[in-house]
Amino acid sequence: MTRTMRPLALDFRRSTEAAPWAGWALLALALLFVADLGQTYLEARATLAVAESRLVKLVRPADGSRPGARTATPAEIAAARETYHRLAMPWNELFGALEGAATDRVSLVAIEPDAKSGTVTITGEAHDYLAALDYVVRLRQSPTLAGAHLVKHDARPGGPPGAVGFAVAARWGEVKR
Repeated sequence: MTRTMRPLALDFRRSTEAAPWAGWALLALALLFVADLGQTYLEARATLAVAESRLVKLVRPADGSRPGARTATPAEIAAARETYHRLAMPWNELFGALEGAATDRVSLVAIEPDAKSGTVTITGEAHDYLAALDYVVRLRQSPTLAGAHLVKHDARPGGPPGAVGFAVAARWGEVKR
């Protein structure tokens, strides 16, 4: 059974033209969109100008000086400087050092940094005195905290037998080399 193949008749020429009005309709739609966009932009600029003029009238001091041009008091300057120093401290390194020294036998209660003196006081509770000392040794090994030492320790009444509360002080903000 042989079949004969029929020849393919491919016509690469367009036999029917697209609707001639489609291109003009798309152009008209695009022009309407651009006109609406331009009108919306101009309205937004006008609204912004009115709002800015109202704001200037509200903010301008009665003496006619430039708005916002007041001098800071020495207390405000000191507070801003202290805030800057607190934010400039290496917080990530401190938290990394605390996490690196963490054990399951020690719980931290408070972290009290002092940006002015560059020190930090760490208060915690340990299962026993040896766990507290081990924590201090781990903090001393951190490159972020220098001179970590046990400031105080006391037995915790009402807690498990041998549990101690402790406080550790260290210099912070200067990296050991």
